[in-house]
Amino acid sequence: MAFYDLAKDDRAALSATIKKQISDAVSSLLVEGVIVYFTDADTYIRKAGYLAIGRIYFEQEHLQSSIIILLNQLLDEKDFKVRQTVINAAGEIGKKDFEVVKHFFEKGLFDVHHSPRNAVIGSIKKMGEVNPVPVLAWAKKYLHHEDKEIRREICHGIELRGRKYPEDILPLLMELQHDETARVRNTLVHVIGQIAYKKDCLATVVANLKSWDNRQLVMDALEEIIDVHHRYRGFAVLTQEEARQYIIEHFNDQ
Repeated sequence: MAFYDLAKDDRAALSATIKKQISDAVSSLLVEGVIVYFTDADTYIRKAGYLAIGRIYFEQEHLQSSIIILLNQLLDEKDFKVRQTVINAAGEIGKKDFEVVKHFFEKGLFDVHHSPRNAVIGSIKKMGEVNPVPVLAWAKKYLHHEDKEIRREICHGIELRGRKYPEDILPLLMELQHDETARVRNTLVHVIGQIAYKKDCLATVVANLKSWDNRQLVMDALEEIIDVHHRYRGFAVLTQEEARQYIIEHFNDQ
């Protein structure tokens, strides 16, 4: 039975069981006790596994080194689901302790399968939201990487922090304004739109865009911002027309 086919209380009980069994496996350095959950076909069982790793890491400090040892072993598994789940587990740890897990993301960025690479994006998002200083400093190193997919993934990964604190990521986004790769450029425009519709964010984004010198990209980004206010009209602070008027009044295209 799939995780979400269970009743709420049964899901909680299963998560507790998974956590207990993973804790026991870590204590004995038994990879098999962890991998059984990291290979599960059910996404939510794997999620319960990596959430358990994160909780155990901070609740039982004596197991921290063992957890890192096991995750290092599992990162070389052939099954992409295992590598994906390892990176997600590292992301849970990196919310508070980034330095000890950053090598998982450095390797995951170059994984041959898209799922672990997507896990890196998701991890950057969740870590960057609550532990931005080391995560954004690390991400900045890859903004001009020769691989366009790396640049795109980093751009996408820093988005979530920008939804509350656009000023933290706008300097990084600015570095990508002259990227000639369409996928990177499109992601950049998308991210600018995503960080502009939340409360108090539009003014910060528009003011920052005034200092960018790629005028065509800026115009495309402003159009995306206006469009986002329609697509996300149930969540945006301003209406589409209010966003349009704000841009007209406050953006001076010189």
